[in-house]
Amino acid sequence: MQEKIHHTTQGSIHYWTDACAPGPMTLVLLPGLTADHRLFDRQIEAFRGRWRLLAWDPPGHGASRPFALTFGLADKARWLHAILEQEGVSWFCLVGQSMGGYVAQSFLQQFPGQAAGFISIDSAPLGRRYTTAAELWMLRRCEPVYRLYPWQALRQAGASGCARSIYGQALMRHMMDGYTHSEYAALAGHGFRMLADAIASDLPYPIDCPALLLCGSRDQAASTRRYNRAWAKTTGLPLVWVPHAGHNSNTDNPAFVNQQIDAFVRRL
Repeated sequence: MQEKIHHTTQGSIHYWTDACAPGPMTLVLLPGLTADHRLFDRQIEAFRGRWRLLAWDPPGHGASRPFALTFGLADKARWLHAILEQEGVSWFCLVGQSMGGYVAQSFLQQFPGQAAGFISIDSAPLGRRYTTAAELWMLRRCEPVYRLYPWQALRQAGASGCARSIYGQALMRHMMDGYTHSEYAALAGHGFRMLADAIASDLPYPIDCPALLLCGSRDQAASTRRYNRAWAKTTGLPLVWVPHAGHNSNTDNPAFVNQQIDAFVRRL
């Protein structure tokens, strides 16, 4: 994977590409809140040479720092669109894990008809109807909780809360170790406020391309499983439960997730 940089007025976004596959289809890999492109290491290993790949460290994450935390979800989607244009990517499938799935939905809202497909991994719908007023209230008030939580305990809780496998938990701890306690709390708090703002905007967030919902059967992050059940029931989108997997199901059961991604993309 080749590291590249996209410059914005608020900071620089680092991303990685691999265009050695013969076909034009690109998997656009979007990691979740506080994670970086390494979240998709097992997918990159599996699909290198089969599909073109693009993965980023989201603004404020990993190598994409320093970055002013004054942006919204729609800004992230616009920067992603600029990167795809910069790379000449025209046929692509958005693969978003957790917060990455929200970025993908904002992208679909702003740039209809451009994505060939969308795969949600342990994410949830952005539509206002799915989230209660109490949940929005809590999303806006997470940062003080993270700041009061002892760092080593938060580090362990973050890893065990996101992943169930030894590999997945170790990877999450490794990514968290790239932040100080203060940086992590600020980034997480900003991310949840940004999410609350995007939901409260009450936009339609249509899914105008083939889509697949993947969710860990043992995902314990907030109400992700409930959200996915409601999302599938309301929209008719296919929902597949990832066996023996938590919130980062692509790290807990990569073989199953990779099989689902491969089968979905082959149908596009």
